[in-house]
Amino acid sequence: MVAYLLRRLLYVVPTVFLVSLVSFLIIQLPPGDYLSTVVANLSRTGQNVDPAQLAALKERYALDQPVIAQYWKWITNIILHGDFGQSFEYGRSVSTLLAERLPLTLALGLSTLLFTWAVALPAGIYSAVRKYSVGDYVLTAVAFLGIAIPGFLLALTVAYIQFRYFDKTVGGLLSPDYVGARWNLGKLLDLFDHVWLPVLVLSLGGIGGTIRILRANLLDELHKPYVVTGRARGLSERRLIAHYPVRVALNPFIATIGWLIPALFDGEVLVATVLGLQTTGPLLLGALESQDMYLAGSIIFIACVLTVIGTLVSDILLALVDPRVREGYR
Repeated sequence: MVAYLLRRLLYVVPTVFLVSLVSFLIIQLPPGDYLSTVVANLSRTGQNVDPAQLAALKERYALDQPVIAQYWKWITNIILHGDFGQSFEYGRSVSTLLAERLPLTLALGLSTLLFTWAVALPAGIYSAVRKYSVGDYVLTAVAFLGIAIPGFLLALTVAYIQFRYFDKTVGGLLSPDYVGARWNLGKLLDLFDHVWLPVLVLSLGGIGGTIRILRANLLDELHKPYVVTGRARGLSERRLIAHYPVRVALNPFIATIGWLIPALFDGEVLVATVLGLQTTGPLLLGALESQDMYLAGSIIFIACVLTVIGTLVSDILLALVDPRVREGYR
């Protein structure tokens, strides 16, 4: 087990380096840079740009250097000083912008994940155990609807119903009165009053997919010889299913914990834009549109690092839950 963990930890460092390099290079693929975008926007409005000021800004942000030099400056500042650079568009440090939005993004993602599993796992087990029952057909229909309905469309529909019939404010995770206030019990309750809508929208597709995957995995396990042997030994049906087939059927979910983070980031961009959430989704979208390379690169880099950490955690949990992983490594 120790050798397994050490090997997984050794994979983390080169993986993080490679994803940081790829992330920075990807945002450099569109032609031009942030200053080119600013100049184009000013030109469309008939304004002139001072060439000397433009040259000074290029030198300040190292935009006159090759892409590799820009990347090296960015990554070394992160490693040595924890400095993610300066956002061109906002004129503020990227660390400050991330400190404002990343906690809400992670809280929203964690709430969505817990809600998805709390609903989908019991539903998937019931759907497999009661195969072809009325409940199974109902859950199957709900799962297919959850997978098929786009998140942004569901967000618009639920937001309209909330505003039209319940007279509640739509947009944001906080009411306007609490946006700039310090955290207290009232602000926390107001957050809970708003967060259920994005959690519901973001989790619906995941609930549908989880139900279908768990049902298929569990149906494969229920007819294997070890289950028949357990029944022959007189084990109760509930104990037999909970301790053996369900435990094996959960392996794919444990193994893919790291994949859930980028999926939440991807889905959160559109939903957060529609609902006006103060998360990193709209921030990333705006940074990519304006080619704010330090801000966009930092958000993508953090998402990739969280993915690597999540994959490491899933590997460790899988080795703890399933002895076959440890034995297979040996």
